[in-house]
Amino acid sequence: MIQEWQELTNLTKDMPLVVERVKLTEKGISLEGEFELPPLARLSTEDQIFVAAFVRCHGSIKQMEQYFGVSYPTIKNRLNRIGELLEFVKIDLAPASNPVLDRLERGEISVDEAMELLRKGDDHE
Repeated sequence: MIQEWQELTNLTKDMPLVVERVKLTEKGISLEGEFELPPLARLSTEDQIFVAAFVRCHGSIKQMEQYFGVSYPTIKNRLNRIGELLEFVKIDLAPASNPVLDRLERGEISVDEAMELLRKGDDHE
């Protein structure tokens, strides 16, 4: 399977690629359409190997230096270059806003009123 993927990557030579058929082998189901490859699959074979090694090294640049026999700046430069090729996935780590707590914070209601509204499940302003 890995060799097939490398052959496909070599064949396409970084040209845009669209998958038109996907088969779920265990289910015997095929889907047809236009499917983009995920960002990691769009990397060159060498970059995919580098990313896999980085994950296997648990993100340790020191281990990567030893594994590839190159310096820290070389590893960092390659990670930065690969990072620029990948789309950044935005994750909203901010807690969801609660209107009752927002009103409490603004001083519009007392703690007791907020507790009562929260108990009732009323979070409308």
